[in-house]
Amino acid sequence: MMPTALEIYQKLPKTNCGDCGVPTCLAFAMQLANQKVSLDKCPHVSEEAKEFLAASAAPPIRLVKIGTGDKTVEIGDETELFRHEKKFFHPTAYALMVDDTSSPDERKQKIESLKSLTFDRVGQIMSMDMVGVRASSNDPATFASVIQEVSSQTDLPLLLISENPDVMSQAAKAVADKKPLLHAATPENWERMTEIAKETGCPLVVHETTSLDNLADLTEKVKGAGVEDIVLDFGTKNLGDMLRNLTIIRRLSVKKKFRPLGYPTFVFAEGNLNEAGIVAALGTMKYASLVAFHEVDVPLMYPLFALRQNIYTDPQKPIQVKPGIYEIGSPTPESPVLITTNFSLTYFTVSGDIETSKVPSYLLVADSEGLSVMTAFAADKFNAEIATDLVKECGIEEKVSQKKIIIPGQVSRMSGKLQEKSGWEVIVGPRDSSGLPKFLKDRAI
Repeated sequence: MMPTALEIYQKLPKTNCGDCGVPTCLAFAMQLANQKVSLDKCPHVSEEAKEFLAASAAPPIRLVKIGTGDKTVEIGDETELFRHEKKFFHPTAYALMVDDTSSPDERKQKIESLKSLTFDRVGQIMSMDMVGVRASSNDPATFASVIQEVSSQTDLPLLLISENPDVMSQAAKAVADKKPLLHAATPENWERMTEIAKETGCPLVVHETTSLDNLADLTEKVKGAGVEDIVLDFGTKNLGDMLRNLTIIRRLSVKKKFRPLGYPTFVFAEGNLNEAGIVAALGTMKYASLVAFHEVDVPLMYPLFALRQNIYTDPQKPIQVKPGIYEIGSPTPESPVLITTNFSLTYFTVSGDIETSKVPSYLLVADSEGLSVMTAFAADKFNAEIATDLVKECGIEEKVSQKKIIIPGQVSRMSGKLQEKSGWEVIVGPRDSSGLPKFLKDRAI
């Protein structure tokens, strides 16, 4: 939370020199408080003021980056308790764990299975985000060797799991260039684990299960020792405690600016697939930044991916597709022409149903500002004028030999006006796109 203008003013030189481009220091402070200017506009500001404002303007939950390159996982940096207040920024990351005592073939098969867990839903790719390796062997050489093996088989960021500093040190150094997440610093090993994290430049999980007070104390020690990229693990005892702890951490961070707990959170999805799914769903809905799984499969992960996608979609900005012409199949000049809105879910539902019909078609997508057909029609974002403009401007008239357009059955009321304005014959289609396969097949006979 930014300090008030008066609080900022107390840290300024109070000379009213105007070198910042603003007549008075108080006016400059007011602009700073409203985030309309940056502090570097004042050439006379003290280091104390810079530190004060930097600390005040920092997000309540620290942004932590895991991995490198385009697969980097970013967690934290959240500012809200509820998504409708603004939005949630960084989706919960999902990690699959392998064991360093399992066979190389088992590990490879598990990592290869991640390829089957990649889905395209409403134009967005959904997949696993990380691979974790647990040091069950407790042997430094074995763990380091397996870490390097796994690293060569995937470009996903890594999660290294061991509470033995000797085991962690060798493995972390072996893949330090990939910036893995190290799990974990505990009350017993935090000094050595902190040194390893500092030496390798890797983010560090702080693991304390007795209480959130003790967890906060431990994060302060780790931060004081020089590690700032911290992830919190309070231990997943049961669903009630997990929900309570995740909520308390988020509230203290966002509402109270309680810095010792202002970090992303980590949860293990333990148990069988059903139990793991419940833990992961709760974590995804209630603030967990990273969830690690022992086992995954399609029936478990697809619903979780969809849940995550829905929660981390900006509620003030519907997912949209680009307006224009979309060719489905290999349409010819005689192929049917349909029209819908650019709400992503509407587009992918309609296009999927057209594909099911196996009738090559042109689908015109109107700019409805991301609203569904009925919502857009009610808000006058999808009407005869908008549809006519799209038909005239998108180039469809040059692609087809017939001037017939199929509109959604729910907006049949605009058919007459659309026919009059566009000069095209308007055909009213089914009210629901699920009726398109039969509708298009019957017309093609």
